[in-house]
Amino acid sequence: MKKEILHQYTGLLKDWIPKDASLAIAAGDRYIYYAAGLHDILLKEGQAVQPGSLADRTIQKGVKVEDLMNDTWFGVPYYGISYPIDVQGTPGALIIILPPNYQVLETYQYLTGKQEDEWCPIAIEQVTHIESMQKKTWFYAEEEQYSTSRTLKELQIRLPKNFLRIHRSYIVNISYIGKITRDFSSNFIVQLKDGTELPVSQKYMGELRMTLGF
Repeated sequence: MKKEILHQYTGLLKDWIPKDASLAIAAGDRYIYYAAGLHDILLKEGQAVQPGSLADRTIQKGVKVEDLMNDTWFGVPYYGISYPIDVQGTPGALIIILPPNYQVLETYQYLTGKQEDEWCPIAIEQVTHIESMQKKTWFYAEEEQYSTSRTLKELQIRLPKNFLRIHRSYIVNISYIGKITRDFSSNFIVQLKDGTELPVSQKYMGELRMTLGF
């Protein structure tokens, strides 16, 4: 069955699917095929389709679904695009699995931040990092703090690829990283060139190491 299904969709995918993408096919309540790309979420063939997952939402509604998946059953964040398909009479889903910073929308050139009663457009390359704190989102540029109404999840999808999610509360501009160290618990700490220290959570450690190559 695997070869027949793959042959059906290979022609559609081969011209545009990125090389770092992984490919999964679900039929009914199980994943029946998984081909790992450079961005591997460690999915296993035969694994159950979890409620609320991209595959589940596509199979239940019969529509294309795309979303940034940070808190996943696989333990690896990713951006997924899921298409409804028919697998020998069974409703299924074909899922393209991409790095979480995959660009499907035009990237931001500016972020408009608020300070008191003023709104300031800030060139994206000047932003050092972005923080989620007390249900608000803040970004930093030239040692100034700005608030924005956008969530980290919304921002992550449209930020340039030199921005990297390192924690559920932090996105960092790689251009401003001074060094990466470990704390007393051997967890990674990103230190920016201005001395700001940002923690790296276990979930994003692999993404950090893969992106920066260490």
